[in-house]
Amino acid sequence: MKKYLFYTFFFTTLISCNSESGMDEQNFGSLTLKFNNKVATEDLVLLTQSYSNTHGEVYTIDELKYIISNISLHQDNGKTFTVPVEESYFVIDESNELSINLRDIPVGLYTEVTFGFGIDPTSYPIESGTLNFVPTAEEAGMLWTWSAGYKFLKFEGNYSSATNATEVSSFVYHVGSHGATLDNYKEITLAFVKSITQDSTEDLAINFDVSKIFDSTYSLSLAEKDDIQVDPENAPKIAENVRTAFSIE
Repeated sequence: MKKYLFYTFFFTTLISCNSESGMDEQNFGSLTLKFNNKVATEDLVLLTQSYSNTHGEVYTIDELKYIISNISLHQDNGKTFTVPVEESYFVIDESNELSINLRDIPVGLYTEVTFGFGIDPTSYPIESGTLNFVPTAEEAGMLWTWSAGYKFLKFEGNYSSATNATEVSSFVYHVGSHGATLDNYKEITLAFVKSITQDSTEDLAINFDVSKIFDSTYSLSLAEKDDIQVDPENAPKIAENVRTAFSIE
């Protein structure tokens, strides 16, 4: 199933009051985006499609979910639109057609988007988060417990090693932050291929390359370790690899 990030601005004119008030008209747009999960250049297919990493391990993917947060859009004039923090937490789930709808975006020439992978504990709103995002994360299986924190990445499947192709084992990569000692939150900034102007409608794609979870800044072998969860050594390596996995076509 082919996915695209649809980046569409619908402009409306909001008039707070008439000209006698001395206030200017303000133009706003809305943005709908979808993530396109891939393995290198192939569209990701759950359960049935096999892939291989640089260690010669062949794997299939049963589940892929990750948390996107703290979205902001940057204009060419230096101005930034930041999604209100209490509305800025989303679970991207490969098994669903998940849309992220951003509203009330001031019209302008936007050239970059910034977003977080996971939850930044320094800016997470406890009260509104408890009321809004915790149930969403819990339903998606993206919580260990309230005290332990969030799973930023839930990546599971099966694999066979390069030396024994007939023996199939399962793997589990769950990455998150735990207290003050293990912070795996990452921030990603991507440049647009084309800027967005008032009279344009642009289609863009934000790709997430799953193969880079294994092979990027660090090279990870499933045969060496296929269960990484609360892991102070390997979880930060996965998070650093994830930082490099996003791109805009």
